[in-house]
Formats: sequence, C-alpha cells, structure tokens
Amino acid sequence: MFDRIIHFSLHHRLLVVALAAFAVVYGGYVLATLPVDVFPDLNRPTVTLLTEAEGLAPEEVETLVTLPIETTVNGATGVRRVRSSSGIGLSVVWVEFDWGVDIYDARQIVSEKLQQVRSQLPRGITPFMAPISSIMGEIMLIGMTSDPAKVDSLDLRSLEEWDVRRRLLAIPGISQVTVIGGNLKEYQILASPHKLHFYEVSLKEVEQAIREASANSTGGFLLSDYTESLIRNIGRVQSVDDIANTVLVEQPGSPFPLMIGDVAEVRVGGPLNKRGDAGINAHPGVILSVQKQPGADTVELTRKIEAELARLQASFPESVTIHSHIFRQSEFIERSIENVRQALLDGSLLVVVVLFIFLMNFRTTAITLTAIPLSLLISFMVFKWFGLSINTMTLGGLAVAIGELVDD
Repeated sequence: MFDRIIHFSLHHRLLVVALAAFAVVYGGYVLATLPVDVFPDLNRPTVTLLTEAEGLAPEEVETLVTLPIETTVNGATGVRRVRSSSGIGLSVVWVEFDWGVDIYDARQIVSEKLQQVRSQLPRGITPFMAPISSIMGEIMLIGMTSDPAKVDSLDLRSLEEWDVRRRLLAIPGISQVTVIGGNLKEYQILASPHKLHFYEVSLKEVEQAIREASANSTGGFLLSDYTESLIRNIGRVQSVDDIANTVLVEQPGSPFPLMIGDVAEVRVGGPLNKRGDAGINAHPGVILSVQKQPGADTVELTRKIEAELARLQASFPESVTIHSHIFRQSEFIERSIENVRQALLDGSLLVVVVLFIFLMNFRTTAITLTAIPLSLLISFMVFKWFGLSINTMTLGGLAVAIGELVDD
C-alpha cells in the first residue's frame, strides 16, 4: 500500500503540493482558533444540586433534605454515582453519569426527578441545579476596594453584586460569579409590641403587608378614540419611605388607613452578621470568584473579562478600584504553553542537527523537516474534529509524537 501511495505522489506532484499548502493554511487557522486550557475535561458528566435549608443543623439537613434527594436521583437513567455533603443550612448533592451522556440530557433527567422529591422536603425548601462549570473551576479572582469615606462597604458590595456580577455573567463562557466579602445591605422593619397592641394588629398581618407591598398590578385597559391605554398600579418599593407608607389595615371610623410606619420603625440597617470576609493587600474589600463553562477558552475568556472590567472602571467613582490580577489561571496556562512550545522548538533544532550529522544530505533533512510541521498542523485539524483543546497533556503528547515521527 505504501508503494502505491509513493507512486501516486511522484506522478501527481502538483496535487500533493496543493494538499500540503491547504493543510498549512487551514491547519494554521485551526491552531489560532482552538481553545486553550491547562488540562482537558476529565470529569464524568456531573449535575450539582444545591439546597438551602436555613436554620437546620447538619444532622437535620442530611436526614430531611440530602437523604430524600439522594434516594430519588440514585435510580435515574445513566446515573453512575451519587455523592453528597451536608453542612449548616446547606445540602450539596453531586450526581455523576456514565461517560458519553450529554450534560444537557443529564440535567433534564435530574430535573424530572426533582419534581418527585419536592413533596418530601420541608416546606419552603427547594433544591436547584448549579450552573454547568468546568473541571478547572475558578479561573479568576477579581477584587474591588474603595475609600471608606466616599464609598462604604455596603455600597461597594451592592455595586459588585448588582453591577459587576451581572455584566460578567453576560459574557459567553462564564458559568457562575460568586461574590465574597463586604457588607450586605439590610432593610429592617422593627415592629413595636406596644403599638401593635394599641392598634390591635398582629405581627402576621405586618409580615403579610410587607410581603405584598412591592408589586405592580394591572387594571386592564381603556379604549378612547381608537387609542388603547393601559391601566397600571405602580406599587414597586423604591425607598424606605415607600415601605413605611405601605397600607397595613383600614381603620374603622377613620378616614386614614393604618401604615406600617405607624407601628414599626423602617430603616436601612446592617451589615448582616458575617460568616466570612475578604481582604485585598491587607485592606477590606470585595472579591468576585469567576468560574467558566466546559470547553471555553480560558485565555480568550480572561481577555474579554479584562475588557469588560475596563469599561466598568470608567463608569465607577474615582475612589473605587478594580484589582484584576489577584489570581488569573490564564497566566499559568500561558506560561505552561510557552514552556512546552519552547521544548518543541528546542527539540526541532536538535532534530535538524542530528539528522544532518547522520545523513549528511540537505535534501533528506529538508524532507524530514517538512513532514514535522505538516504532521503537527494536521494533528490540530484532528483536534478540532474531535473537540479537543490545546493543553499541557495534548502538547506533551505532540512532543513525544515528534520524536516518533523522526524515528520513523
């Protein structure tokens, strides 16, 4: 067979040269677009279930929450293993599927099983699926600090929670952004027992009024002169005064209703009691932990995050500073890839020297050196067809393959 290939190539030199040129051009394009990572995704398809059970001890979480979820998903189609962890007010269940199961099919199977387990859980406790994340997990840590005299920790946390986090989640390839540290703002409604007794109002009525306070409603529409006008009741709470002026109950014999502010003090309180904190260079701050989706290019994704952070920094107060170099996995990847690339170059140079010394023929040496880059570029084309990425393992395999190629 090899004799026929050689015979065909010698009689169709232009075709062989054209195919080699196509391999160089297309292979170079594929190389520039392949995703770059530290390691390939070696995990089985896994669905993570998170359940918050506020106030429950780990033993109660395991008995009332974790065990029913484990029992329900354990017999699902394609499930290979189920692991769990129960902590204070939190249950985490990992559902692993067989190799080859599509992650979206796995999430659909788990979602159907969760519908069966909801009735077995305590009231108000609902499990939910965590986003699809890569095996490498955390790819970047972003910090924010400010001058406390201009922007306090409450406003800094709100800025990162509602502005930065949402802008980063809009970038394709990011699966989750977790906010760590800072102080959470809290709206406190401190009911007075004496006023509740005086106005003959229960605490349950206050809770119900607060729960129903912040909502817009519709009243249909009006038709006038071929014009349709919507009727809306704007009841969304915008400030502390809006909460205080919320109607609690109608007072018999009085033209004015009883407001929440008449029986309670409404204020912006906080911060909430913290179970952890964050600091940057020995100063208080807020940190964002960024996790990526499987298959996303970590290096390219980091560049997009940097560009988005630059746009955000321009819109923030001058006293707010973004620290984007606390931890970046892309730097480790770039160094690792550069080390392997340097090893490939050094090996190629040694191959040139050794071949010429042993063969003492420029033509034979040139033929061998032509085969090396062509083989590499064709390998990258195979990477693309099989959905592989450029990482330390695949590049290490290519380095070994070059030695085998020269030996052949």
